[in-house]
Amino acid sequence: MFTGIVTAIGTITTAEDKGDLRVTVACPWDPAGIDIGASIACSGVCLTVVEKGGEEGDAWFAVDVSGETVSRTAQDQWHADRRLNLEPALRLGDELGGHLVTGHVDAVGSVVLAEDIGGSTRLEILAGADIAPFVAEKGSITIDGVSLTVNEVEDEPGGEVRFALNIIPHTGEVTTLGDLSEGDTVNLEIDVLARYLKRMQSLAG
Repeated sequence: MFTGIVTAIGTITTAEDKGDLRVTVACPWDPAGIDIGASIACSGVCLTVVEKGGEEGDAWFAVDVSGETVSRTAQDQWHADRRLNLEPALRLGDELGGHLVTGHVDAVGSVVLAEDIGGSTRLEILAGADIAPFVAEKGSITIDGVSLTVNEVEDEPGGEVRFALNIIPHTGEVTTLGDLSEGDTVNLEIDVLARYLKRMQSLAG
């Protein structure tokens, strides 16, 4: 489990096809604190560390990304020089600063607006009809691994959902969200509580 509070930005240095995709990520952590077999959320995708190295402040770790994961995540995410939002798995007793996040991508959304408003950035995301019932005003959603609050929701005629988010300057600086522009794709994870409520509602009906 994760919280959607990004602790570092990593950069993919290599992506090699070894059946699965072996992706190596450079990061500013201490390799002594990275365990083989540990889970790390990489822009919202929970992946398992299979190798590590480097030194404090200049570490690296490697993960295997399956073809299924590549097909279900944001376009062009798994290539060299791509920056990723990183979060290690939640430990018992850690502060829950965002909301409960599983690291499983539910859908890919498209950025349809990225507008500077008073120093903050207004993002508007268009997502498919399958997750529309789970997106609610003032509810939580995870965008590329970042826990955010939905400000506005608009249902589109075709069943898709368009929702707005406010990215404050600090969040834009310490995550990759400040780099987003119109046409980019992002990983979306709906609030786990919304998922259970939808299931309960379907059984009650």
